[in-house]
Amino acid sequence: MRSLVVFCSLVVAVFNQKLFVGDQVLRITASSEEQITLLKELQDLVHLKLDFWREPVKTALAVDVRVPFAGLQSLKVFLESNGIQYRVMIDDVQMLLDEEKEEMFRSRVRERNTNNFDYASYHTLEEIYSWMDSLEAEYPDLVSKIQIGSSFEGRPINVLKFSTGGSNRPAIWLDSGIHAREWITPATGIWSAKKIASNYGQDPSLTAILNTMDIFFEIVTNPDGYYFTHTSNRMWRKTRSINTGSSCVGVDPNRNWGAGFGGPGTSTNPCSETYLGSFEHSESEVKSIVDFILGHGNFKAMITIHSYSQMLMYPYGYTSTETPNQQELHTLAKSAVDALATLHGTKYTYGSMITTIYPASGTTADWGYLNGIKYSFTFELRDTGRYGFLLPAEQIIPTAQETWLALMKIMEHARDNPY
Repeated sequence: MRSLVVFCSLVVAVFNQKLFVGDQVLRITASSEEQITLLKELQDLVHLKLDFWREPVKTALAVDVRVPFAGLQSLKVFLESNGIQYRVMIDDVQMLLDEEKEEMFRSRVRERNTNNFDYASYHTLEEIYSWMDSLEAEYPDLVSKIQIGSSFEGRPINVLKFSTGGSNRPAIWLDSGIHAREWITPATGIWSAKKIASNYGQDPSLTAILNTMDIFFEIVTNPDGYYFTHTSNRMWRKTRSINTGSSCVGVDPNRNWGAGFGGPGTSTNPCSETYLGSFEHSESEVKSIVDFILGHGNFKAMITIHSYSQMLMYPYGYTSTETPNQQELHTLAKSAVDALATLHGTKYTYGSMITTIYPASGTTADWGYLNGIKYSFTFELRDTGRYGFLLPAEQIIPTAQETWLALMKIMEHARDNPY
């Protein structure tokens, strides 16, 4: 009976889903500032419905863009006529999405607790929230679930707290899933949260962290957007708030923070994927974290997990000014990515956000740093563009395993370097 219910739910979701048949993801390599300018002009033409997975900001960074089938030929002609090189990274987006759905269905028909939960598959918001309840029930002396707010559409914003007791202890903040379509990040978050719970008392270093610090982990930071990717549009990035005076929905929650708000790397166009919102912290998903962290007042590290590009970055994103402890952050980032590479050989680049990827204002890590959280970092997980936001489920556990090694380096440093 349960399998039938799950199947029916899946069928409903499939029929409601936006289709991407024939859409391709192109990797475009600009060789001059003039070509970058042309790509930026394309990006501003909303009617073309180009979905830039990597934005055109500098010639050293490839531009990835999902192109609707209807516009493929004309875009390729435009690129070729302007001498702009490109290659096809994903030949048919819908084919990957169909494979993703099949894998999720195979996972859903199995009964689960946190021990036999399928960590090698992607999961719906309902499944993740149910898993959080199970983790809390199985580790009652270590794990508690707290609701720090509600999303725009009224969904609970849940955070897992890992604590061995005490009040207002030094704390570490972790979050994933702030951009809805980056499914690998909550999948990595689930695996990592289970690792924290099960390794306490087994791993001496993690045990030492939890004996002196609390860890707060928000697995799905953008629940409305994440739900929407499962039910309507797999490529959705933003929140689902209503923008007054516009038919376009949502705000980029990683441009909405009070850190250089409105600066470079943001858009005032509500239809843009990097729309900053009408004012800083306008999104309940962002404001809930801001209020919680400021109310707590004793966070030492803030780590936000994104995909993709295989990068580990520290502030700033909105200015090229170096942080006062830039060398410490740089050395720590190197230590983390070196540890990550020891497991599967995955190579990460690292540095300040503005020099490593592109200018971005109003971001989580910059806000954390400007509010006294010295060890504020942003991860961009696998891969470097072969699959982009559609990373196959078979890469979930390897991604989580290697990311854990880097997370431990940062958390250990926060533990050993109080300030």
